[in-house]
Amino acid sequence: MPFTNKLTRILIVDDDEDDFFITSDYIREIENAQFEIVWANQFNKALEWMCSGAFDIYFVDYRLGAKTGVDLLREAVETKCEQPIILLTGKGNREIDREAMRLGAFDYLVKAELNTEKLERTIRYALERSSYINAIKKNEQKFRNIFEQSLDAVFVTDMELKFLDLNPAAINMLGISRATANQLALSDFLVNDALPMHFKIMLQSGNDIQDKEIEIKTPAGEHRFCILSASVETDLEGSNYVQGILHDISNLKKAEWLTLQTEKLAAAGRLVRTLAHEVRNPLNNISLSADQLIQEIKDEESQLYLDVIRRNSARISTIITELLNSSRPSEIELSSTSIQELLQEVIDQAADSMQLKNVELIVNFPQHPFHVLADRSKLKIAFMNLVVNAIEAMENVENASLLLSLSSDENQVLCEVTDNGCGIPAENLGRLFEPYYTSKRNGMGLGLASTMNIIQSHKGYIEVHSKPGKGTTFLVHLPLE
Repeated sequence: MPFTNKLTRILIVDDDEDDFFITSDYIREIENAQFEIVWANQFNKALEWMCSGAFDIYFVDYRLGAKTGVDLLREAVETKCEQPIILLTGKGNREIDREAMRLGAFDYLVKAELNTEKLERTIRYALERSSYINAIKKNEQKFRNIFEQSLDAVFVTDMELKFLDLNPAAINMLGISRATANQLALSDFLVNDALPMHFKIMLQSGNDIQDKEIEIKTPAGEHRFCILSASVETDLEGSNYVQGILHDISNLKKAEWLTLQTEKLAAAGRLVRTLAHEVRNPLNNISLSADQLIQEIKDEESQLYLDVIRRNSARISTIITELLNSSRPSEIELSSTSIQELLQEVIDQAADSMQLKNVELIVNFPQHPFHVLADRSKLKIAFMNLVVNAIEAMENVENASLLLSLSSDENQVLCEVTDNGCGIPAENLGRLFEPYYTSKRNGMGLGLASTMNIIQSHKGYIEVHSKPGKGTTFLVHLPLE
């Protein structure tokens, strides 16, 4: 392959001027090529030029006075010299040659064996190899930038799903440090214990994982829903590894769930308003008729039955009012409210119930007050519903404990209500905030529906995590004032 018309700049580092002339003459005899050849006979000057990238190729003599060509090679490589370096030795020394190649030399030549043909071949090979390496480095940097800057979590594991490399998004999503990442595996974060073996079998049998929805749990206890895609690749040594992407859909799932709850409340509200209208008219007629009969009939037995009719009519009317209140958007009057003070009032009201049922209260409130714009009385009802439910969930639990905790970020305050009670089965979690759904014997199923309604009217939302037999956590998010 002939040289192009491009000028090739060559630096020869040699403390012997005669050797420099001999080597440069051989190079100039190469046909169809243009060279600019410069001599450096001092270690420091040569290193300065090599680090600046001023030349296309370097020939370095092993003997350089107090230091050697290997020392120069080492320092040049450490300071990111990317041009090809060729070591020149007075006579063949395999140990020196091996050390030079290990440090990054492109080739080594014995001075006594130099000629034009050998130098032409060496220069051509070195320049071609350098261009390939630079192209590879550019591509590697390009793909490394994509890897590092991806908003999705990108990871590489071995065939046992142990992490080999993770991008910053993966480190952040999993809530771990880079120092500990290589000690962990993807299976350490999967909530479903059966999935790791299933994924290993799929990948080892040559099947890719395509858009699999999974739930992960971070060391801090945070749950995330993700879409997982992974495939098996082969490296240059022929070893298999797994590369994959985790796309976080937690916010999407949360938005879907909140939208579903809102739609359920709205549908239930329409039904309740229709039924209330249809029931109240005949109910009013029944109540008026009962009142009239009570005035006209003086028989004691009849009076007793009429009183039963009137009392139950009033009870039905009260239930209809409660249903309407739980289904329609709460009308609220906002004012600046300290969440700490409001929760303390809830604690004071629930103190007797906690004492009666031997519930230990754990409070974790920061000293700095969190203020929200809230309707104090209605928000108090919402939190009271959560606290009462938590206490009732620990009816027959030894060492019952209730945790009330507050924290915040830049935009919102988070209130955590956690009990160690009976927990909620997974199949019931989706129905938890539905009106009229209840697991209590005498409950109406309006408490949590009303709570959701109140929190949403304050532009907040509720999350719930529960494990049967271990307890339940309600997380109430409210915007800070």
